[in-house]
Amino acid sequence: MDVLIVGAGPTGLALGIDLARRGVAALVVEKADALFPGSRGKGIQPRTMEVFDDLGVRDAIRAAGGTYPVGMIWQDGERVGEHQMFDPAEATEDSPYNEPWMVPQWRTQEILAARLAELGGEVAFGREVTGLTQDEDGVRVHFADGPDLRARYVVAADGGRSAIRRALGIAMTGETVDPHPMLVADVRLTGLDREYWHVFPPRGDGDGFLAICPLAGTEDFQVVAQFPEGTAVDVSLEGVRKVVADRSHLTPDAVTELRWSSDFRPRQALADHFRSGRVFLAGDAAHVHSPAGGQGLNTSVQDAYNLGWKLGAVLAGSAPESLLDTYEEERRPIAAQMLGLTTSVHRGETRRGDATRQLGLGYRDSSLTEETGEVPGPLRAGDRAPDGMLDGVRLFDAFRGPHWTLVAVGVETPEELPGSVRVVQGEAPSSYGKGLFLVRPDGYVGWAGETSNDLMTYVRRTGF
Repeated sequence: MDVLIVGAGPTGLALGIDLARRGVAALVVEKADALFPGSRGKGIQPRTMEVFDDLGVRDAIRAAGGTYPVGMIWQDGERVGEHQMFDPAEATEDSPYNEPWMVPQWRTQEILAARLAELGGEVAFGREVTGLTQDEDGVRVHFADGPDLRARYVVAADGGRSAIRRALGIAMTGETVDPHPMLVADVRLTGLDREYWHVFPPRGDGDGFLAICPLAGTEDFQVVAQFPEGTAVDVSLEGVRKVVADRSHLTPDAVTELRWSSDFRPRQALADHFRSGRVFLAGDAAHVHSPAGGQGLNTSVQDAYNLGWKLGAVLAGSAPESLLDTYEEERRPIAAQMLGLTTSVHRGETRRGDATRQLGLGYRDSSLTEETGEVPGPLRAGDRAPDGMLDGVRLFDAFRGPHWTLVAVGVETPEELPGSVRVVQGEAPSSYGKGLFLVRPDGYVGWAGETSNDLMTYVRRTGF
């Protein structure tokens, strides 16, 4: 096979989808017997919604979730005030998705897995990786049960405790964000409405906060509780009932069902490398975040989105092997930036606003980026390509699919272009300015210029 993806979380499934639509022979393997059952990564940021639009799951994701509720602060059994969890933002022509969308992680994974199956992809469960060996032509992966598998490339999307990363000997550098252990649980309960995200601040007796959030699109609530340093967190039904009763006006039997629970210590860590030979790290295998600000799942999906088209181009023989070097070059600095952001949000130093929406991220400093205009306009090479209407064509509709797109605004298009490039031209929104913009398959401007001079040099260099 061409690509073996280890891990059937959002990262592995998104990558599987992207490769499947390119006709790449890929398989997703997962050590568990089923998809992850919890809500953990529940926030889909606007940039990730744009990715999901391209991958063909936007409508299902929208139908499965809802907006985040306003926070309601409680004290001594009384409501004492509302709290805005996110800075508001309006949808615009160039950014049609303006707010985080809540979908429990288990549901996001179901939707991604269904899309993968629709495209002919497959997830093999119960395949626990124990090691790997690689040579110049491929990688052989060993499993606790079942035969070895060999692929031309392997992508480790197997989480923060990645067996692949450990087998490669790649270290992670990081720190504890908060020494206080946390409980997160999906429950059914009575006694609270679903209109608010209910927050119960510490009472001053040494315990931490309690937050109970209705999970959009379900009948469940997500319980999050903080504990004093050194506490052994009880993740059982009785343990969840006790913390809810101790820190709120609810009685223990208000929690009627425990559907999933876990404890964790918020930390941030970054892998020293995202690639070793023919093996790539993506998602939590490459970077581990505090859940504050909802950046982990989103950064992970965008790892997959960056890597998918590059693997597809190299495997098709249309791009040089060196294209794969740009994956670490582009994604590791973004991951480092997002780790700093999530830590800052966790510590109350940064609001959940423009930065957490991830629309401003880009690759201006990448070796894959070329800006040739003498006086660059509002949109530069390396930037995310905005949406908008261009002579009756919606740009996101033009971008959708595994191809490059040339956007020509007020200038002529070159006669010589690969047949795989889709061309749209006319008068674009002010967010573009005048010129030519060659948009990569992942929605970023790879090349920009006022004329087509040097465009074909870029095309031949990148080899798409």
